[in-house]
Amino acid sequence: MNKLTTFCLATLLSNAVFAADVTRQTLNVYTYDSFVSDWGPGPKIKLAFEKDCQCELNFIAEEDGVSILNRLRIEGKKVKADVILGLDHALMKDAKATGLIAEHNQTFEDLNPDLNWQDRQFIPYDFGYFAFIYDSSKIKKPVSSLQELVASDASIIYQDPRTSTPGQGLMFWMNAVYKDKTAEAWQQLASHTVTVTKGWYEGYSMFLKGGSDYVLSYTTSPAYHMIVDAEDKYQAAQFSEGHIAQIEVAAALNTSSHPELAQSFLKFLLSDTAQQILPVTNWMLPVKKNISLPTQFSKLISPATLPMDIEHLSNQRKNWIKVWRTSAAK
Repeated sequence: MNKLTTFCLATLLSNAVFAADVTRQTLNVYTYDSFVSDWGPGPKIKLAFEKDCQCELNFIAEEDGVSILNRLRIEGKKVKADVILGLDHALMKDAKATGLIAEHNQTFEDLNPDLNWQDRQFIPYDFGYFAFIYDSSKIKKPVSSLQELVASDASIIYQDPRTSTPGQGLMFWMNAVYKDKTAEAWQQLASHTVTVTKGWYEGYSMFLKGGSDYVLSYTTSPAYHMIVDAEDKYQAAQFSEGHIAQIEVAAALNTSSHPELAQSFLKFLLSDTAQQILPVTNWMLPVKKNISLPTQFSKLISPATLPMDIEHLSNQRKNWIKVWRTSAAK
């Protein structure tokens, strides 16, 4: 092969690589900080999706799900994301009101039938139940109801309902149990609340360092400690009133420059690959049927579910936050 031929081939290959780099799309996804942490699902989700998409998956992290919605409202049509991931089903109505949520083209025949999912703009990707976690090596007789916890002197940490979906979940829980006595219940709880953190990660980290007796998290949180730490002392208190369910959701934005890639990512979240990753990294339950889980998940509590009228919750959210701020916020 002569030098001219070699030069021409090298030039063609170089141009081909350059062209591939130019056409390589970047999909921006707003999510929450624990999702993209080293131990969260983000790194594995990114690796698995990029393997086939010939693209770059770029996660942009906020503190928590409510923070994602707040950013969406502030940025409007100038939003930098193609996809939002990490809101929950109680925030869908508010997110749709921005006018930024695109319809998806996903089907749901393989989903857990208990979810009864039919929404045409959001897809679910995992779900769980809010719970208060405690250290069973220190607390031998945990509280057995929300009312018992509120009336106790046990120190607690929970998250801000203005910025955090768990905090919002507790707000719904309090109103479901106490109804017109919720303000008084918040005041009572405030008397033994250590702190209210902006997001889940900060609050849970403080608890693990001995910052409180109980922390607001999920019934699935003990699975993390059993699987990763080989430690079973962290347990979820089962409440007689029932627990609030949370379905985490994702959606493409109608402002996206890469609508087909955004739809591909939503489809990927419902794939067997993603659904196997999420339970052992995001520590929630898969939304897809027939996903095998580690045996440690069988040791978790099986909570009764408090019914949620999403329309009612959405309508009352601002008012309930005002009640919380005047009664409990420090």
